[in-house]
Amino acid sequence: MSPVFRPIEPGDLDRVLAINTANVPEVGPLDADRLRYLVGESAIRIAVDVDDLLVGFCLVLAPGSDYDSVNYRWFMEHHPTSLYLDRVAIDEPMRGRGLGAQLYAEVARVMQIDHPDATALTLEVNVDPPNEPSLRFHERLGFNEVGRQMSKGIEVSLMYRPAPTPS
Repeated sequence: MSPVFRPIEPGDLDRVLAINTANVPEVGPLDADRLRYLVGESAIRIAVDVDDLLVGFCLVLAPGSDYDSVNYRWFMEHHPTSLYLDRVAIDEPMRGRGLGAQLYAEVARVMQIDHPDATALTLEVNVDPPNEPSLRFHERLGFNEVGRQMSKGIEVSLMYRPAPTPS
């Protein structure tokens, strides 16, 4: 199983939406219009293919978006030169195979090339209701909590990891 990382294309949106929906509440719910908007706003939009099947994705926003997420707004206020990973999801049967860590490594690689001035990668993880596997995963990848807030009735841990240094 060798994953292929590539940009999300318009023909991927139905599959991305299905994966997103299957991962609620770990990621926020979307409809097709909201997904198209988010993909269009994203500075980094990566699809993960395994054996020619899209099995995961992530969307990362840069400063300057008009995205209305309270979490994105918090990070732009407190860490205005960071990139914000709005959502990442892997299809259930493909979890536990290292795809998440590989996907984050790909985000870091793209950040170095396309966004060399970004100072950090930021994101949030649910703490109430708790998403313990995601909290442990992000801590292993070097993310640290820099705040907490309520977002649509869910308490989230606001997490920060410095941008990779150029190699």
